Amino acid sequence: MAEVKISAELRTEFGKGSARRLRREDKVPGVVYGHGSEPRHVALPHHDTLMALKNSNVLISLDIEGKQELVIPKDVQRATLRMGIINHVDLLLVRRGEKVNVELPIHTEGELAPGGNLLEHVLNTLPVEAEATHIPESVTADISGLDAGQSVLAKDIKLPQGVSLDVEDDAIVLQVVAAQAEAAAEGEGEAEEGAEA
Repeated sequence: MAEVKISAELRTEFGKGSARRLRREDKVPGVVYGHGSEPRHVALPHHDTLMALKNSNVLISLDIEGKQELVIPKDVQRATLRMGIINHVDLLLVRRGEKVNVELPIHTEGELAPGGNLLEHVLNTLPVEAEATHIPESVTADISGLDAGQSVLAKDIKLPQGVSLDVEDDAIVLQVVAAQAEAAAEGEGEAEEGAEA
């Protein structure tokens, strides 16, 4: 994973009024914490932060007024009504070689068995433990030929070297369910025909 560099400035004003002023200046209020240190309140450039957070587990080299810190995003609050606006971000301090717990997006490859079945995501992300500077962008689950009633378990997903599951091996990640909407609609149609007769 690439390391993204962002400059930040320490902020001493807090509260909603201060946060609104920062946003008007095209900056994002944030907090940097971890490793037993006092939380530091920072202001980040909005555009750079938005671009960096396109990958939810991005490693950020944060320049806080000349001091370099490695951080990963832990919580991102986005504006509900305005797309592309970040209201606040929590950043966790990490060190090279340190293991961190993150959640990886799950992508699928392959096609389900024929028959109009549906794929249900039981888990939207896969909890894993990975080295802070080698967090994968995502994991891929193979669903080739799966039929109704079959599942993909956490242990079935191939993880990159150095990454381990942070969830039970037998946790269901994906499951295939039979398409019931069509069957229900056909049953209703037959019931209506019977009522007309």
